[in-house]
Amino acid sequence: MNLLIVNGYDKDGWHKLEKCGLQHICDFYKKQLLEINSKIKATYIHPSINLNQIYSEDFFKSFDGVVWTGSSLNIYDNTREIKNQISLMKKLSKLKIKIFGSCWGMQLYTVANNGNVKKNDRGREVGIAFNIALNQKGIGHSMYKNKPEIFDAFASHIDHITTKPEKSVLLADNNYSIQALATKDFWGTQYHPEFDFHYIGQILKARKKILIFEKCFSKNQLEKIIIAYKKPSEKSFSKSLIDNKIRRVELSNWLNFIKY
Repeated sequence: MNLLIVNGYDKDGWHKLEKCGLQHICDFYKKQLLEINSKIKATYIHPSINLNQIYSEDFFKSFDGVVWTGSSLNIYDNTREIKNQISLMKKLSKLKIKIFGSCWGMQLYTVANNGNVKKNDRGREVGIAFNIALNQKGIGHSMYKNKPEIFDAFASHIDHITTKPEKSVLLADNNYSIQALATKDFWGTQYHPEFDFHYIGQILKARKKILIFEKCFSKNQLEKIIIAYKKPSEKSFSKSLIDNKIRRVELSNWLNFIKY
């Protein structure tokens, strides 16, 4: 299976995480996919770093599917880096290529297809998104085969979808935001099924100052959470986070989806 992984970060945004020791987002995403299917091959592109790179339709059509990562960008800032990604997503949408978008990937698809994304008045949802609930369409959707109807997931975002993209179906939400939607060719989650305890713990550590400043956590609370993420226990966290098969089931189901 041949996949294209699109890096959603710009140079500055990724550098801030990289200097804190995080594995490159594309490498990490590929690793998670390989643990599901060891035969996956992946190519990376970086549209907010290589701003002048142009890709042909034949290039995109050579892949079985496209995975779009998260990002530290805010889509309403409308910078050149962001416009470049929107343009690319519009092109892929017209080509009807099957795409999975995590967090930023879903927000980007939304804006590229006449939806809307805004900063959430509730502030950041970071660390764990609790009590995500499938609606009836979510329960019956292929993305959520073998997923609990209510689950927790790793998350890191301050923006949310306020108007869905065209021809999309809402699949899941919680009290914070829309958490998943889909169209014929696109599946997206506001949370990160690819993240694990180690990776989200590194993100919390890298953004420690801003998370405390924004009062997402107290200093003591955040330190305890980061420690707990190093050795997660079923006493402290739900099975939907502890069990990797459940945590990544959306990705497993998407890989099955793009085979056909």
